[in-house]
Amino acid sequence: MTLRAAIAGVGHYLPARVVENAEFESSLDTSDEWIRTRSGIERRHFAAEGETTSQMGAQAARAALENAGLQIGDIDAIVVATSTPDLTFPSVGTMIQQELGMASGFAFDVQAVCAGFIFALANANALIVSGQAKRVIVIGAETFSRIMDWSDRATCVLFGDGAGALVLEGVAGTGTSADRGILSTDLNSDGSYRDMLYVDGGVSTTGTAGKLRMQGNALFRQAVSKLAQTAETALEKAGITAADIDWVVPHQANIRIIEGTAKKLSLSMDNVVVTVQDHGNTSAASIPLAMSVGRARGQIKDGDLLVAEAIGGGLAWGAVVLRW
Repeated sequence: MTLRAAIAGVGHYLPARVVENAEFESSLDTSDEWIRTRSGIERRHFAAEGETTSQMGAQAARAALENAGLQIGDIDAIVVATSTPDLTFPSVGTMIQQELGMASGFAFDVQAVCAGFIFALANANALIVSGQAKRVIVIGAETFSRIMDWSDRATCVLFGDGAGALVLEGVAGTGTSADRGILSTDLNSDGSYRDMLYVDGGVSTTGTAGKLRMQGNALFRQAVSKLAQTAETALEKAGITAADIDWVVPHQANIRIIEGTAKKLSLSMDNVVVTVQDHGNTSAASIPLAMSVGRARGQIKDGDLLVAEAIGGGLAWGAVVLRW
């Protein structure tokens, strides 16, 4: 018998405020057409004043628990991927633990920027496979609107806020790619690329949260090659090929990156779950958001084989192969 970490439920939360591209036209030298043609983004959601990352993450977790037919008492651990915590500490995970009324178990955060959910999934998978937890809620939640430079049209139009969550539980498998659950993971990072995407502030430097800075063209070139590479490595680890995949669920950063990665994998865009047009780049929240929306649309079905991949500041990048 092989123990796998399988998806029991999925859910998401988006703030009420929807910001269309046209809203930026009054304050920036930009237009709806300029944003759409360069990114594929048409709108995004921004958190309300006082609405926090932990609050959104808790809402997504509640939706995932309801989808799984479980209660918070059934959960052993919470792993949160975020780069925009409510506070320097304690962790967003412990705040969500308290918000959900989870009286036992443990919670912690993972920080790998846009690749954070992939890293969080890998950690949750390890907890389940090692026997340290039977069920884990994995959450990606971000309020990137709080770290935008609103005078920088190259970045501020790209990002949005939101949260997504999966409930993972241990299930018995045969040890083959026919099993439900996480079949393989691949994680990577290279700090020499740090200046491509970073925030210019922090506790031990400026004492402020800082603003997001990005070298868009250089990052684009790294993203397509590294995303295809990590997906191929994860597929090889699982003993399958891209032709076996039902759905790619990519980090929703830019439609051109998504299209370029699919092309490198020789996959049709018909096999890619795309939500970037409605959410923008929600960093660590984008993959669970896309999974939840893809499931709600009826795209992702029981038994489907998925590869999820992401790249973010660090640079950090990785992929997960799983069967729903």
